[in-house]
Amino acid sequence: MRIVVLAGGIGGAKFLTGVRAVARESGAEVTAVVNVGDDVTLHGLRICPDLDSVMYTLGGGADPERGWGRRGETWTVKEELAAYGAEPTWFGLGDRDIATHLVRTRMLDAGYPLSAVTEALSTRWQPGVRLLPATDDRAETHVVVEEQGKQRAVHFQEWWVRYRGELPAKRFVFVGAEASKPAAGVLDALGAADVILVAPSNPVVSIAPILAVGGIREALTAPVVGVSPIIGGAPVRGMADKCLATVGVECSAAGVGGLYGARSTGGLLDGWLVDPTDADVSIPGVTVRSHDLWMRDEASTAAIVRAALEVAGA
Repeated sequence: MRIVVLAGGIGGAKFLTGVRAVARESGAEVTAVVNVGDDVTLHGLRICPDLDSVMYTLGGGADPERGWGRRGETWTVKEELAAYGAEPTWFGLGDRDIATHLVRTRMLDAGYPLSAVTEALSTRWQPGVRLLPATDDRAETHVVVEEQGKQRAVHFQEWWVRYRGELPAKRFVFVGAEASKPAAGVLDALGAADVILVAPSNPVVSIAPILAVGGIREALTAPVVGVSPIIGGAPVRGMADKCLATVGVECSAAGVGGLYGARSTGGLLDGWLVDPTDADVSIPGVTVRSHDLWMRDEASTAAIVRAALEVAGA
């Protein structure tokens, strides 16, 4: 079996630990197509938060307490930058993390595409699945915010990290996505897939930027099963509720399922996996099943993946 997972953020990274566990049992091949909308250049370094979260989590290097960044991180460079008054001060780069960004930036500056750089970085971490950025092109998520009656655009990272989503967001813009192309290997992986899983990632700023890359949505020809990131009307983690409110979608398993839509009506989904607290959800044209969606550990996450694969089979 060939499984492709659309993923972003910590939720996507945790979900992939379960996919990898199931793949090891069954001999399946797994490719993760990862969001790059969060990518940003700060202090001259190209930072890819979602790719790194997945790589560190699967490679055993992620900080288990914070849920992001490197285990055993130190912050000497951040403190020195602050002492110089170097902007931005709201985004902190850990010392260990900086090494990843230095290698990535050097390779990008030498002309290597992001997909090749990600493959090279993964050689160290051995994630156990193939990691691909959604695109090798620049396709960043920006947020149009309103402040003191005026609108302006900020990078998603600034809205998310600096303002914690408190600035009223009017809309999200995927800058460059329309002109971008899928990264090397993405269309081949989607075309060969037996099943495509949509991780329980933020549907607005993790999954939507992937689908905005030219040609990806049209390439989703295998059965597509999504796993709800909303349980009992609340996001499992993060600020999906604020993002959903911006696009006028109810923060619920039904709301997100409706946002993705049924394949039969021009949407994305063939199947939708929800938590038992949302077992009454119904989406016309979509097979809906319920299963405990709390990703407590690798075993419980693998059980979620098996349930999603059963939906795909149905």
